[in-house]
Amino acid sequence: MAWLQLRLDCDPASADALEDTLLSVGALSVTLEDRADQPLLEPRVGETPLWDAIRLTGLFPADTDMGPVLNALPADRRDAARNEILEDKDWEREWMSHYEPMAFGERLWICPSWKTPPDPNAVNLLLDPGLAFGTGTHPTTAMCLEAVDRFTAPGQQVVDYGCGSGILGIAALKLGARHLLAVDNDPQALVASADNASRNGVDPDAIEVALPGAYDRKAWKGQSQLVLANILAGPLAKLADPIIELMAPGARLVLAGLLDTQVDGLVSAYAPRVALSVFAQRDEWVCLSGIRAT
Repeated sequence: MAWLQLRLDCDPASADALEDTLLSVGALSVTLEDRADQPLLEPRVGETPLWDAIRLTGLFPADTDMGPVLNALPADRRDAARNEILEDKDWEREWMSHYEPMAFGERLWICPSWKTPPDPNAVNLLLDPGLAFGTGTHPTTAMCLEAVDRFTAPGQQVVDYGCGSGILGIAALKLGARHLLAVDNDPQALVASADNASRNGVDPDAIEVALPGAYDRKAWKGQSQLVLANILAGPLAKLADPIIELMAPGARLVLAGLLDTQVDGLVSAYAPRVALSVFAQRDEWVCLSGIRAT
């Protein structure tokens, strides 16, 4: 079955009205996407920010008469609107075809479950794209995985603060770490981390998932040899005290989710207890690493 899609460009001020118009004339769905590669970082609570330049797409049944649809649009929008035929596909297979196994560092592969690991002798972590952040496709996650491959040693206690899918901490366990504390303020992320650990054969006793402040603070204080936090610059600065508290003297800290313009602020937030420096950079994204002072 084919579909018709109507595409037009707009700004945030007109997006809601255009969306309502398309829905009122029979659109089955309306999607909004960025058409200028503009990042939206750290919105305030309750905010749903939109890009400055938006591409709006309405999806209609193939037999829709598009004349009335176009006439419903404001006159200044009609000439720029574009009608396109969208051929139906097996969308699940189409989506799956975009994900391939990825190597990080010297030992670690992240593989979608429907693919055969390219190197059966490597450390292979099976992880499918899902609702929780973290599959290795974003530069921040990729750099953190390279750091996990570099710095994980057998027997370590590891903390993944802002665990998302659990990808970083589970990778550390697969690389020989002994015990993982996975922390996130999203209960869905905790469920995803526990599920992904189970799918990868992790001993349930080797992983503890918890909301911030809900773990045994006394038991974890100063006990971890590797602490990972891939969040955003603002939360990373505010969380400096609880994150450092989890680190043993001489422990390694890896921070990501920040832009190159935010490096100095993060370095200052953790100094002098942890002397951070740039571990890796991809485009504007930076990964920092450092050792807690003894």
